[in-house]
Amino acid sequence: MTTSEGKYGACAEDVATPPFIMAFQPIVDVKAQRIYGYEALVRGPEGQPASSVLSQLNAENRYAFDQACRVKAIEQAARLGLDRKLSINFLPNAVYSPKACIQATLVAANRVHFPLNLITFEITEDERIRDTKHLQGIISEYRSHGFRVALDDFGSEYAGLNSLSALHVDAIKLDITLVRDIDRDARRRTITLGMIKVCQDLKIDVVAEGVERPEELAVLRAAGVPYVQGFLFARPMVDSLVTDAEISARGVW
Repeated sequence: MTTSEGKYGACAEDVATPPFIMAFQPIVDVKAQRIYGYEALVRGPEGQPASSVLSQLNAENRYAFDQACRVKAIEQAARLGLDRKLSINFLPNAVYSPKACIQATLVAANRVHFPLNLITFEITEDERIRDTKHLQGIISEYRSHGFRVALDDFGSEYAGLNSLSALHVDAIKLDITLVRDIDRDARRRTITLGMIKVCQDLKIDVVAEGVERPEELAVLRAAGVPYVQGFLFARPMVDSLVTDAEISARGVW
């Protein structure tokens, strides 16, 4: 067994992980009205929600699962012929050494000839980041290989302006709680538009998640949000990629 031990716990690469598959949901370029990229999303082996898989993670299998997700996302994206951006979620508290933990990703991308500059790593965690300096090191290492880094769930309990000031990311993803009914809630709209303006001033791309209604899209478009994602355009698809033509046929524009 290959294991590294440190302040981030035991990191065994060959421990058993919960079974899972990947689904892909498009991220759409608002101005160009075309697909910008796809996010790889964990699902249970029969399509169960991600929570059914993530609830099985613990200190022993977290690292191995994180590595397996990266490799599977890249391999499946290459097999499906994905030629746009690929967003992959990662668990920062599973990364004990940025340089060591990125090796499997590099090997997988090289093996299937998937360009590194198409990959965006999304920082996601359901608990507060324990070590900001460590996460800064991860971001620096990933960027050195040509990857982009995004801060997921921005505006949720743990990901806000404090994180934005400490972490030099390329993009943020507005949490669905801010996006939902943004056209109907003046208070939420004011707060969200302020966050968007901050990111624009910092030259940080903004992706709005959870867009389900044309009215929400209209507000986000007027605010200058460049990228959106949600059921209005397409649901995550297992072993398949929705196309530009399929989204256009829905008449969302």
